[in-house]
Amino acid sequence: MLVRPRLIPCLSIIDHDLVKTVQFDKPRYLGDPVNAVKIFNEKGIDELCVLDIRASRNHRAPDMGYLADIASEAFMPLSYGGGITSLDEIERILFMGYEKVVINTAFVNNPKLVGEAAGRVGSQSVVVAIDAKSGLFGKCSCFACDGGVKTGKDPVAMARLAESCGAGEILLNSISNDGMMRGYDLDLVNSVARAVNIPVIACGGAKGVDDFRRVLDAGAHAAAAGSLYVYYGKEKAVLINAPEERRLFEVGIYR
Repeated sequence: MLVRPRLIPCLSIIDHDLVKTVQFDKPRYLGDPVNAVKIFNEKGIDELCVLDIRASRNHRAPDMGYLADIASEAFMPLSYGGGITSLDEIERILFMGYEKVVINTAFVNNPKLVGEAAGRVGSQSVVVAIDAKSGLFGKCSCFACDGGVKTGKDPVAMARLAESCGAGEILLNSISNDGMMRGYDLDLVNSVARAVNIPVIACGGAKGVDDFRRVLDAGAHAAAAGSLYVYYGKEKAVLINAPEERRLFEVGIYR
């Protein structure tokens, strides 16, 4: 039987611009998100995550019209996060064709929203994002509002709370590794994956397909990445791309 772990491009947007950050800072403009979606269609991507990374920090609700434009061009399952604060917004996003919603800041401010959403639309449609940053002596802390607000919680405790509230998955993002292209934080991923019984999607730091294999071996259920899918070469030329299936078989990700 073919083993095919989920490999997920994660597109960061600010308003209607596709961007890429480094450690959640210094967003670099890359182009039109809708055009990137069209290219991923052609490349046969299995799943796509779209995050409006400044929405919560700027107290901006999801732009439903623009999200509908993205959904209309996507031929793969979509998830969306950014600025979501209510059940009504969650239902509207799912109704327009998104498979899942991703909740971070609203989960920190109101964990009950996750349970209410899971009860209304099903746990499989509710993803809690945990943004963690390494500190002194390797201790990790969680942040909300795109890294702007320190929560005082550690990732394992947040993951367990998310699971108990009814989340179906966790998107675990390393702020320290974001955009650095030096590999995932394997210790962080392993500690969270061992603490919960729901899938953990690792994000932050992938440079190549070998990093996918390493993070999956560390316990992640799926691997998400940003830079790997939007940059090409040592000079980080902007190019929407995806790993070839042949290479994924070579390193043992697909088998």
